[in-house]
Amino acid sequence: MEPINYEATEYSPAIKFDPVNHKLEISGYSRPENVRTFYYPVLEWLENYQKEILENTDKSEFENNPISLILKMNYFNSSSAKFLLDVIVEVHKYYLDGYNIKIDWYYDEGDDDMLETGEDLSDMVDFPFTFIEVS
Repeated sequence: MEPINYEATEYSPAIKFDPVNHKLEISGYSRPENVRTFYYPVLEWLENYQKEILENTDKSEFENNPISLILKMNYFNSSSAKFLLDVIVEVHKYYLDGYNIKIDWYYDEGDDDMLETGEDLSDMVDFPFTFIEVS
């Protein structure tokens, strides 16, 4: 399975999904003109990751090295929020299937709105995020 390595632009986030190390990172600004076109390949990749990698890997491999979703968003518009939730839900499905996962939500110091958004998303999927404040 090929990794995803999208470079950030003024309108879209960087996306780095590494299937070998089980690290999934989205960072930057998300306000693409066509959010559906941008995020559908990402969601498809996550489904394929489940089928091609996880289903063929012993779950014990993840006990000390969880699948990591790292979210370092500076800003995202409302249409991107729906797709970010879809990404989180897909990763949360791995947890429901018995895999050890962790979700790290980074936010800038003093950015209470981004912290609250992360808390809301955590509540929506009923999974605790690790919140990391960045100076």
